[in-house]
Amino acid sequence: MRKTYHLDIEGRHPERLLEAAKHDIRKYLKRERRKPLPAGADIWDFDARFGQDEAGAQPLPLTELIRAIDQHVAAGAVQFYVELLRKPGNRNARPRGRDGAAAADTGEDLYDGD
Repeated sequence: MRKTYHLDIEGRHPERLLEAAKHDIRKYLKRERRKPLPAGADIWDFDARFGQDEAGAQPLPLTELIRAIDQHVAAGAVQFYVELLRKPGNRNARPRGRDGAAAADTGEDLYDGD
């Protein structure tokens, strides 16, 4: 997906256009992840580029894309360019603990119990 999103369309609220753009990006990722994987691949990985326009787009991790969009718009930008290219990938093994077992995710950072 290669697309420039404009947030200055007359008659439309910029906040709604921003949320629609982020929804469009998430929907694209979800749709692409449902496609069948080629032999030897575990997951779909994505190469992401982001910038003011296509010429100035810089690569960044997919996990930072939405945060970068929010920061870009907060700085007063009225458009942004997103490029997402799907590629087959393999999961990385979790780091091993001292006893040789894989490190467990306890989820403590997600819920503090209050």
